[in-house]
Amino acid sequence: MKRDQTAPQTMKRDQTAPPAADSDRSHAPENGVSRRGALMLTAAGLSAPLLPTMSFAETRKETSPMSYIKVGQENSQPIEIYYEDHGSGSPVVLIHGWPLNGDAWEKQTAALLAAGHRVITYDRRGFGRSSKPGIGYNYDTFAADLDALLKALDLTGVSLVGHSMGSAEVTRYIGKYGTQRLRKAVLIGTIGPYLVKAADNPEGVDRKVFDDTKAALKADRPATLMEFLKNFYSVGGEDGKRVSERVIDANWAVGIGASPIGTIACVDSWIEDFRKDIPRNDVPTMIIHGDDDRILPPDATSRRQAKMIKNVKYVEIKGGSHGLTWTRADEVNAELVRFLA
Repeated sequence: MKRDQTAPQTMKRDQTAPPAADSDRSHAPENGVSRRGALMLTAAGLSAPLLPTMSFAETRKETSPMSYIKVGQENSQPIEIYYEDHGSGSPVVLIHGWPLNGDAWEKQTAALLAAGHRVITYDRRGFGRSSKPGIGYNYDTFAADLDALLKALDLTGVSLVGHSMGSAEVTRYIGKYGTQRLRKAVLIGTIGPYLVKAADNPEGVDRKVFDDTKAALKADRPATLMEFLKNFYSVGGEDGKRVSERVIDANWAVGIGASPIGTIACVDSWIEDFRKDIPRNDVPTMIIHGDDDRILPPDATSRRQAKMIKNVKYVEIKGGSHGLTWTRADEVNAELVRFLA
């Protein structure tokens, strides 16, 4: 990168060279470019592809103050989780859905900061600015990553808020680590107890649906993610009128930047069984779900889970899609601020 940084200085030295070096400029039109200047520009253009390059994410990491915690190791590379920590007051950790990152909470972060909370967001491994390892895409590992974050920041009396995939992170965390650190829990667009249809789970979905999803992602991940996002926001329904094409495009850009391995491997995590984790939840809990959720329909998920938690507040938003943290942000934020007060 040093050559890139010093290139402007080199050009400046040319501009201030002695007059003898500029003799060919008399042949250039006024305000034009001399032959020497043209040759310099051509050489710069030809050499640019040979200079060291960095991805946008790497550039941000080099130039912006960013916070990471190490949660593991894969061969020669550390596995790191990126997080942001803002505000003061009662802490709230926001856990995003698939295939997004912590920025998906922008509307909730603003509302919770205004209400006087300390707000922590993070990117799940494989997504956003976190490491993109080839391993660890299961809920025991996701819960361990969350536990590492809570311990690193020494958070107690913390409220966990999970959306979609993030809801199951909350549930598995409680199942593995208990509620000693927790104050409250919120599950938005929750995965529910168990998604797969079985003899003891007739409300579930045929496993073939998930196999087909993985096959589609392997065949054409960009197209599959776009179709997923249209269902995410229930395009064609009431909530589809509340989201712009630019929002969907922005979400797609985040999703396509995630680990291809992790994006596909997460599908298997969706169908893990959480029925033994849920009874360990003894903190006040709120579930928010849209009745037009086309990703995780409430009959198979939230309505069932609400019956399994002792101290629960259940909020179902009419016409709400799976992406209701954006499309119904005012309603969701009002419920969050009241519940977490």
